[in-house]
Parts: sequence; structure tokens; C-alpha cells
Amino acid sequence: MLFAHGARDPEWAKPFRTIAKRVSDLRPDFSVRLAFLEFQTPTLSDGINELVSAGHQSIHIAPLFMAQGGHLKNDVPKLLAAIVLDHPQLQLTLLEAIGDVPALREAIADWLISSIPEH
Repeated sequence: MLFAHGARDPEWAKPFRTIAKRVSDLRPDFSVRLAFLEFQTPTLSDGINELVSAGHQSIHIAPLFMAQGGHLKNDVPKLLAAIVLDHPQLQLTLLEAIGDVPALREAIADWLISSIPEH
């Protein structure tokens, strides 16, 4: 389950949809879904319910957030607690925010360095 914030502009989700498709293409054994905290659908709860209905009993949630801000510290634990109440047999694993992954921070820094011409 890829999990992003969401925005009112539907174009905002395009990069996340591209990531979901790439993961799905590279790992056809994964059931990849994209869900949003707000403004867009499906919600995290709806996405997880879909996976549970398909028979999944273990779901990894990859928060596509740059850091452990208020949403990941406060909102997401409450959402997950409510989901577990509805599905007590479900094993949920919340991965790190993408900004907390050293390899991704390095990739962003490398991209920035290569994008700016040297003087």
C-alpha cells in the first residue's frame, strides 16, 4: 500500500501513480495499491479494505511523505488503530517515510547536484 497525502489537484497524484505502476510492473507478485490521507480517493481504510477483501492478511504501508510530521505521528496511528479494530487478524507494517530513507535522500541530493551547472 503506497500512501500519500493527497491534493485537490488530480495531477498532483501522477508521480505516485507512476511509482505504483513501476512497483507493480517490477514485482507482479505484489498487490500494489495507492491510497490518500485526504482530498483524493481511495482512502487508506478503503485501500486496505480492498486488499483484505482480496484475501491479504499482511499489508506493508509505504508512506510517501518526506518526514515524520504530524500526519505520520498522530493521524496515521489513529487510522491504523481503527483499521485493526475492523480487521483484528490483519498484520499491518508501517514503513519509514521516504524522506527518512538514506538512499532516497542521497538520490535527491545527487539529482540536485547534477541539475545545477558548475560555475
